[in-house]
Amino acid sequence: MRATTIHAPYDMRVQDVPEPVVQLPTDAVVRVLRACICGSDLWAYRGEAARQPGQRIGHEFLGFVEETGSEVSTVRRGDLVVAPFMWSDGVCDYCREGLTTSCEHGGFWGSVGHDGGQGEAVRVPFADGTLVQLPKDAASDDHLLTALLTLSDVLGTGHHAALGAGARPGATVAVVGDGAVGLCAVLAARRLGAERIIALGRHQVRTDIARRFGATDVVAERGDAAVEAVRELTRGQGAHAVVEAVGTEQSMRTAVNITRDGGAIGFVGVPHGSGTGLDLGVMFDRNIALRGGVAPVRAYIPDLLPDVLDGTIDPSPVFDMTVDVEGVPDGYKAMDERVALKVLVTNG
Repeated sequence: MRATTIHAPYDMRVQDVPEPVVQLPTDAVVRVLRACICGSDLWAYRGEAARQPGQRIGHEFLGFVEETGSEVSTVRRGDLVVAPFMWSDGVCDYCREGLTTSCEHGGFWGSVGHDGGQGEAVRVPFADGTLVQLPKDAASDDHLLTALLTLSDVLGTGHHAALGAGARPGATVAVVGDGAVGLCAVLAARRLGAERIIALGRHQVRTDIARRFGATDVVAERGDAAVEAVRELTRGQGAHAVVEAVGTEQSMRTAVNITRDGGAIGFVGVPHGSGTGLDLGVMFDRNIALRGGVAPVRAYIPDLLPDVLDGTIDPSPVFDMTVDVEGVPDGYKAMDERVALKVLVTNG
């Protein structure tokens, strides 16, 4: 089959690799119908996250179950399924508590020795704990398929950030970061009933999506100017709930400085260059809570899925470029150069 591999910074290739097969009785093989490129994939693309030459990549996909091991009971051949960005057994202590990303037997797609989502098929460990069944008729609806794909990562991650920040009815929410996760956090905050949502971003195409998703205000400034603008919008107090969806020292500093005393920050931006700059003294004095981390999206899919299926929320606009598997390297280039927000990968 064909699959995307990474060989060096900016060196992405689509190559012939062995077809996946069931290796353990808890495995399934999924034929990928839709996948995508994540902003976090760019850290490997740019050489800021280590990868072995030839390693697979991609962690967001949905498709049809092609084969199952003898112990798999929740899905069967022909089922349409979505996979969260990490596999999990569904039965360990962490999984039962809803923290599937800390599963004792879990792992990340594209890790050494495992398939990545940006290919034609994937071997799925612990299929019962990992895969979520979707209505089969969704396969004939391109728009719905695109929306459902966001359940594999960005929608659940945005939801995790909004929950961590304490988005709720009557609250003012501010979102730092206008990437796909930040935009999905806007959507999640609206779903959770936030009264006011302030999106921080400089790119009008993206902030237009933020408004479509429910943002009531847009702040284009950065740094101290952004803090001043948010304070001005909130009677000098700041936002009750702040989402940090970038992962840099600057973005976290901005998040702290726009949080209202007694408020909370939900952080989901993959940290890079952010080893300093978080002043716990400031957070202590102002009673600011910090929650977040790797989003356990498998735990959120059952809650979010019905709203995607019935159109209550439609996250599909975060995709603004489509390629097939052979075009994945071009998709990386487009996202790296900020020509594209998020690239959809189609297989048939």
